[in-house]
Amino acid sequence: MADGLFWTPLLRSLGWSFRATEDVGAPLLAGNDRFKDLSGRLLGAHVAHAGLIVFWAGAMTLFELSRFDPARPMYDQGLILLPHLASLGLGVGAGGQVVDTYPYYAIAMVHLISSAVLGAGGLYHAVLGPERLDEKGFGYRWQDGGKMTTILGIHLMLLGIGALLLVLKATRFGGLYDPLVDQVRLVQPNLNPVRIFGYLFGFGPHGWTLAGMASVDNLEDVVGGHLWVAALCLSGGLFHIVSKPFAWAKQRLIWSGEAYLSYSLGALAIAGLSAAVFVSVNDIAYPSIFYGPIDSTTSVRTALASVHAGLGFLALVGHLWHAFRARAAVRGVAWGTFFDVMAKESGLVGVRG
Repeated sequence: MADGLFWTPLLRSLGWSFRATEDVGAPLLAGNDRFKDLSGRLLGAHVAHAGLIVFWAGAMTLFELSRFDPARPMYDQGLILLPHLASLGLGVGAGGQVVDTYPYYAIAMVHLISSAVLGAGGLYHAVLGPERLDEKGFGYRWQDGGKMTTILGIHLMLLGIGALLLVLKATRFGGLYDPLVDQVRLVQPNLNPVRIFGYLFGFGPHGWTLAGMASVDNLEDVVGGHLWVAALCLSGGLFHIVSKPFAWAKQRLIWSGEAYLSYSLGALAIAGLSAAVFVSVNDIAYPSIFYGPIDSTTSVRTALASVHAGLGFLALVGHLWHAFRARAAVRGVAWGTFFDVMAKESGLVGVRG
């Protein structure tokens, strides 16, 4: 099966293999670890994973649309994607009533077509393309601080563009659904830095609160925060693209693929846990008319909060595990994969590399 014309490209694009190596004793569960020094293959796996995510978003949107009943609340129908689109003011009229489902269909089809392009790109880089990319272009070495900070800068720029697109949607192209007035409206962002950055330290509109950012109670602050995020990400991205790592960063940070993975998982953990808090307590970003009452234990809101919290915790565990492995590698200790460690009869015993 591993040598078949179908399974070999598929498994490669997912980062899976049936072949054990010196470093990996559980190859099927090793994932992209075996691509850590093959930049072309790793790119293929990443692009293919992106294709799977985008495909799920498009297919799930069509599935929800096929069973959507405009006469019933969205949260009573177990929907999780249509409420997001409705919150963006798409297809929604006065009173939060869905008056046009075509935007949902169009968005789903764009995702499905995009997933096909990403899937083709992932298969190409996983099977046909060069194993290692040219370092004069998009190729890299993990220890090359200049190239790594450039890649970081590109990612920050993309995040900034995403945040800016939301700001443009809110301020110029149709607006967002505002539960305070029960209709879609254009939003004038609040750019007061004291107000916006105060949320990071727990200071909401009504004083200090444990909910922090999730205590926001108006769209002006939500959109203003995204505008600040866009400005910081774009400027930070440009800075990282044109600059080199500082001396302190070279000395204190670990420059390896394992370490970068741990940093990324840490960021995902923060995002997942923050989203869980937002879904649980905030009805501005997650309007109750679409997600159900905040105090309800049976609405889709509860399920979303639980899933985000679970995934956030899993990412946090992954962050700690890979950070531990990265630090151990610096000391010359190799641990294999998590599954290798769990399979050892002797317990958590490091293997000298």
